[in-house]
Amino acid sequence: MDKDRYDNPLTTTSPAARDAYITGVDAILSANAGAEAAFQRAIEADDGFALAHGALARALQISARGADAAAVMARAEALAGGVSDREKGHIAMLGHLIGGDGPAAHAAALEHLADHPRDVLIAQPLSGVFGLIGFSGFAGREAEQLAFLTGLAPHYGDDWWFGGQYAFAQIEVGQTDRALRTIERALDGNPRSAHGAHVRAHIHYERGESEAGFRYLRDWRKDYDRQGVLHCHISWHVALWALERGDTKEAWQVIDADVRPGKAWGPPLNVLTDTASFLHRAELAGATPQADRWREVSQFASQYFAKPGIAFADVHAALAHAMAGEADALATLIAGATGPAGAVVRTMAQAFEAFARQDWAESIACLAPVMSTHERIGGSRAQRDLIEFTMLAALLKSGRADEARLMLAMRRPAKADAGLVVGL
Repeated sequence: MDKDRYDNPLTTTSPAARDAYITGVDAILSANAGAEAAFQRAIEADDGFALAHGALARALQISARGADAAAVMARAEALAGGVSDREKGHIAMLGHLIGGDGPAAHAAALEHLADHPRDVLIAQPLSGVFGLIGFSGFAGREAEQLAFLTGLAPHYGDDWWFGGQYAFAQIEVGQTDRALRTIERALDGNPRSAHGAHVRAHIHYERGESEAGFRYLRDWRKDYDRQGVLHCHISWHVALWALERGDTKEAWQVIDADVRPGKAWGPPLNVLTDTASFLHRAELAGATPQADRWREVSQFASQYFAKPGIAFADVHAALAHAMAGEADALATLIAGATGPAGAVVRTMAQAFEAFARQDWAESIACLAPVMSTHERIGGSRAQRDLIEFTMLAALLKSGRADEARLMLAMRRPAKADAGLVVGL
C-alpha cells in the first residue's frame, strides 16, 4: 500500500494518484496555488481514491467555495466504506468540517490525532489563528493552540509545515526568540512556503523590525502566485509596512492591486478584514478619510458575511458599517452577534459606532472591558492591533495623551515609535 509524505498508508493502487495527492497536500500546507488541480489529477488517476476527494473538498472550502466543497465531500463519504480505519476517521472529521460543524470537527480531530498524530490534513484545521482553535471564541485559545502543537511536536520533528505552525503559536504567546529559531528551520525545509514567510513576517512585526520585515516580504512575494491563498494577506503586511515607513504611494498601490474588493484574489474573509483594517489604520496614522472606500468594504461585508457568526469577520464588518454610516447593517450585526465571542463582537461593534460619530468617551467605555480578552475574536496579535490602536486614538482625541502613551508602552512597546496613531 502506498503512503503519503507523513507515512500514512493510502488506499490507492495508482502511483500517479498518490503523487498528485502528495503534491496537493503540500500545496495546502504551504498556501501555494495548485492544490485543486493536483487533487483533480489524483481523482482522474483513481476515481475511487476517497482521500483525494476529501482533500479536494478541503481545498475548495479554503477557497470559500462551500457548495462545491460539500458536493465533493459527499463523494468522499460515499467511498469511505472501502478504506482503512484511519482513512474512515479522516473522512469523518472532514465531513464535520466541510459541513460547518466546528465543535464536532474539533472533537473528532483530537480523538483521531490521538491515534494518528501525523495525519496532517486533520491536524492542519486545528492550527493557525484562523483554525478551529483560533476561531473557537474562547479565552485562553492562544495558550491552547501552543499546548496542542507542543503535544504534536515529537511526531513531526523538523517538518517544514509543522515548524511554521509551531512558530506562529510561539509568537502569539510572546515567545518570539523561540519562534525565530523554529521558523528558520522550517524555511530551510521549504523557503517557498507562504505560511512560513508569513510567520517570519509576524516575527519582524512583533520585534518592531519594520524595515527588515518590509524588505523581506516585499521581495518574497514577487515570485508568489497571485492565486496563492495568502497572496491578499501577505500584500496587507507589505502595505502596512510601506505605510509605517512613510511610503503611502506604495501602500495604496498594493492595497488597490492586491487587497481591496474586486481586485484581490483570495478568500472573502481576508479581503474584508485586511481592507477594513488597512483603511482604519491608515486613517489613524493621518490619512484623509475615504468614504467611498468604506462604502465599498461595507457592501462587500453585507454580500459575503450578511449573517453574523464568524467573530473575526463580524468585528471588521462592524467597523466598515460604522465608518460607512450604514446604521441598519450595523444594527443587524449587533443584534445577531452569536457564538462564544458574541458578546465581545457586540461590544466592539458599539465601540466602532461611537468612534465613527466621534464620541470618544463612549468608544473608550466600550473597548475598556474587552482589551484583556480580545483574543476571543480570533486573528493574530498583529491583526488585533486594530483594536489596540482604536483605543489609543480615542484616548488621544479625548485629551488623555498620558494614558495613551502608558497603554502603548505597556501593551505594544515595540510599536511605541512607529507613528501608527497621530499624536503618539
